[in-house]
Amino acid sequence: MARYDKGHRDTTRRHILDVASAQFRESGIAAVGLAGIMAEAGLTNGAFYTHFTSKEELVRAVLCDALERREQRHKDNLESGVAVETVIRDYLSPRHRDHAATGCPTAALVSEIARHPKATRDAFTGKISDILALMAAQMPDGSPVERRRRAIAAYTTMVGALQMARAVSDKELSEEILENAVDAALAIAQGR
Repeated sequence: MARYDKGHRDTTRRHILDVASAQFRESGIAAVGLAGIMAEAGLTNGAFYTHFTSKEELVRAVLCDALERREQRHKDNLESGVAVETVIRDYLSPRHRDHAATGCPTAALVSEIARHPKATRDAFTGKISDILALMAAQMPDGSPVERRRRAIAAYTTMVGALQMARAVSDKELSEEILENAVDAALAIAQGR
């Protein structure tokens, strides 16, 4: 049996996560099979079970990983003093709309997550709660309760608008959805 360098297992797991994450966000969880993930990763199907016990475990790992990365972006924005307006405009940009595979996992996967087992929804809930807390910290003015309320409203507006902008076939309408959602999310964030 061949011996691998130290860290090979972690590197391989990370590679599977990255491939699965992009495929899930681009095509949807239900549409992506393990064989396709492993083929793109350049690995055998059998190698999958060295790292995960099931596709559902992979889904949870992908969600946690992708949302942790998103959470880190929010932390970096907060520490760097990035205005909530910049965050909203970036999220509701044509670039983000057009690159689902590398974009927000919430917008790409939320409708499917609702149909997954409780353990997966619990993992998602925990990560989303953390992101909402960071967004609330970015909200200008108001009590902690008010800032949290505005963060939830702005974030869900952003996620829904991005999903709609991706779903419509009319490019002009898609742009209009993004532009109007920016205005709405900014109004919510600013308490207008």
